[in-house]
Amino acid sequence: MIAVSACLCGVNCKYNGGNNFNEAIYELFKEGKAVLICPEQLGGLETPRSPSEIIKSEEGAVRVVNKKGIDVTKEYKKGAKSALEIAKEKGCHIAILKAKSPSCGLGKIYDGTFTGKIVEGNGVTAQLFLENGIKVLNEADEKILEIIKKETAAK
Repeated sequence: MIAVSACLCGVNCKYNGGNNFNEAIYELFKEGKAVLICPEQLGGLETPRSPSEIIKSEEGAVRVVNKKGIDVTKEYKKGAKSALEIAKEKGCHIAILKAKSPSCGLGKIYDGTFTGKIVEGNGVTAQLFLENGIKVLNEADEKILEIIKKETAAK
């Protein structure tokens, strides 16, 4: 089983009320090989909601703040923890998460200035998954189709 950002399967849970539909990932879900998660909603945030970005202090502390200046770190951490519980319960060893998201981004995220600038880093959920042995990919990963094929063939 693969944990998948719900927005990638057409669920309108993106911050603006939309989704990031990906046909190949949706097929995996339709075949019963993926479980959908939306860490923001699991953390209690509404949809639509103000966009959020990660701000790192010089000491390395991470906060998630929305465009209105409200600290939503608590909700992001709660959602990440709930997403991890679901992934573990379903036996997920792989997660396909939304690129650049403050929850799901892997390797590259927005810098916290709301100017579109990208910096190195992981979203809150992606980081927690990695720390707990779940391989994380994003939908833009070149290996994604190969992994989907392997997962589909294994079942």
